[in-house]
Amino acid sequence: MSATPFAALACPLDGEALERHDGAWRCAAGHSFDIARQGYVHLLPVQQKRSRDPGDSKAMVAARQRFLEAGHYRPVAEAVGRAVLAGAGQEPLSCLDAGCGEGYYLRELARACEQRSEESADEGLEGASDTPPSLSLLGLDISKWAVLAAARQGKQAGVPASWVVGSNAHLPVQSGTLDRLLCLFGFPVAAEFARVMKPGGVLLMAEAGPDHLRELREIIYPRLKPERTAEPAAPEGFTRLDTETLRYSLELEGAGPIADLLAMTPHLYRASAEGRERAAALESLTVTVEVRLTRFTRLGAEEPAA
Repeated sequence: MSATPFAALACPLDGEALERHDGAWRCAAGHSFDIARQGYVHLLPVQQKRSRDPGDSKAMVAARQRFLEAGHYRPVAEAVGRAVLAGAGQEPLSCLDAGCGEGYYLRELARACEQRSEESADEGLEGASDTPPSLSLLGLDISKWAVLAAARQGKQAGVPASWVVGSNAHLPVQSGTLDRLLCLFGFPVAAEFARVMKPGGVLLMAEAGPDHLRELREIIYPRLKPERTAEPAAPEGFTRLDTETLRYSLELEGAGPIADLLAMTPHLYRASAEGRERAAALESLTVTVEVRLTRFTRLGAEEPAA
């Protein structure tokens, strides 16, 4: 496996480097954070929580896990893998998925990198320029249920990674240590993303396109709001590289997958009771998947934004 756990963690209380000792991560000041038996560490202090149990619920995580493992968003995962590895040399890449959910995209990234390594070896291309780099992986989410699921599935899949309960607003990551940062349908925090990334590192953001899940939204809402069509502006400290739009039709058969799709999106809580009932009555549904992937590069301290 061409992946390893990410080790440049920072104490969420004082920002100092954390070192792993036996079953815990500790900083020089003596703050200690136990590693759960499932393999993750909780680095979200109570003063950084906005609720008692923030983030996705256990039920939402389970729905997303079923939906993604069924392969419905595999084209998105494949595009994420290509975007992460684009322009990479053979030096190791440190990669954070900020808002990793149950870890699907990091697991698929590790598998893609491993498959590419095996293909290069089979073709006698050891040391060639298209041999993929090794990955140092970190998955972070504010939901303890998501991180618990990610750690369990990562272990089962043989994908070594560090899994952390934490917040994008206060990333428990040492400054200037990341080559790649994924924010896939999540909540970007530009200042924190800029702080933890190396100059020249790549931030990959995924957002829903104007027609994403339109058919489902037309069922659960009385009317649709006008969609934003402009490309996202570059966050402060970054400049835009390129944008790729993925668009395909997805056929869902049975009430289960439709219910899982609704449960893993914010639409579950935004829709009225009547809208949710209309969705629950469906036995089949064809929906449009439209996802916009945009890559930004981290500017150096002396570089002005374009």
